[in-house]
Amino acid sequence: MTTTRSTAAPAASGTLPAPAATRASTRDWRDPRLAAGIAIVAVCVLLGSRVLSGADDAVAVWGARHDLTAGSVLARSDLEPVRVRLTGSSAGRYVPAGSALVPGSRVAHDLAAGELLARSAVVSGTSDRLVEVPLSVAPDDLPASVHRGATVDVWVTPKVAPAGDDRSRARLALEGVVVVGVPQSGDSLAPRTTQQVIVGVEPAQATDLADALGLLADGRVVLTRRAG
Repeated sequence: MTTTRSTAAPAASGTLPAPAATRASTRDWRDPRLAAGIAIVAVCVLLGSRVLSGADDAVAVWGARHDLTAGSVLARSDLEPVRVRLTGSSAGRYVPAGSALVPGSRVAHDLAAGELLARSAVVSGTSDRLVEVPLSVAPDDLPASVHRGATVDVWVTPKVAPAGDDRSRARLALEGVVVVGVPQSGDSLAPRTTQQVIVGVEPAQATDLADALGLLADGRVVLTRRAG
């Protein structure tokens, strides 16, 4: 009987060396790259806080939704709210969004789409029954700021009178009237001795118009503008 003897592979005479342990390196806080990253984060936080604080100071004012021509009647559909940040004297210069328009309010001068609605750009409560009165005013007696929609007082300086005569004093012919037109001369190169200005007189003032016209015909017309 033949027996078969199994042979086993000899055991390894030794064990394999264990891999060397690696340690995570820690970055020194004095690393310039780390300092730069911290600085960038700080700047972003500062800018973000400034943007948020600026947004809190913004107010809503009316702006033109589309182009508006001088003299046109303003409607709510012509306007849209625009958020802006106003400071100093400009805070009260524009019409706040949400405020109601006086019926019959008109645009004093042309407005482009997106332009903010200044208080001076609105002629409030003008009537379609205004009596238009043309005036001839010398350039020196007409403020450069007078435009359509401006509110003016019309004064008359009478012709030369003897010294001490009350007639030598200027007299108020029309008070608080609205300029409805300042026609431009067709030839801008031609010298102008007078400039035509058309003012609108309310029906309540029309009863005194005869006296006013008498004054206007008797002297030199001087306009004074009410700023605002």
